[in-house]
Amino acid sequence: MTEIERKFLVTSTDFISESTTQFRIVQGYLNSNPERTVRVRIKGDKGFLTIKGKGNESGMSRFEWEKEIAISEAEALLLLCEKGAIDKIRYEVPVGNHTYEVDVFAGENEGLIVAEIELQSENESFEKPNWLGEEVTSDERYYNAFLSNNPFKSW
Repeated sequence: MTEIERKFLVTSTDFISESTTQFRIVQGYLNSNPERTVRVRIKGDKGFLTIKGKGNESGMSRFEWEKEIAISEAEALLLLCEKGAIDKIRYEVPVGNHTYEVDVFAGENEGLIVAEIELQSENESFEKPNWLGEEVTSDERYYNAFLSNNPFKSW
């Protein structure tokens, strides 16, 4: 139940033509405390409830528990969430042996594009496409829970 991922800023929209899937994600936080975030998400036509723990020192690894829930339950839980929902389009982009999840944010976070890659270990090697920019894995400003309270447009 440990998630290992790295985050990067994205320097161009070249990834769009390389993507195999895209869908809208709307999510809110029942708790945005970095020690234990509790997220409600609607991803396409599915609902999810996710609990994440605080990241380790590198920011790459942290506890994650996620369960699919009925979309009607996710819609009801979103009404209970803290102020500041996240709205984004996610593109799945295969590169080598991995798939990048590239999020193009809307609303108060419009202008922000972040790519994430999940790994099996913190030292695993991976290909970096030309549209991948600065790594922001350990920068908590790019966590969705932070963005829900401190939108990118207000930086």
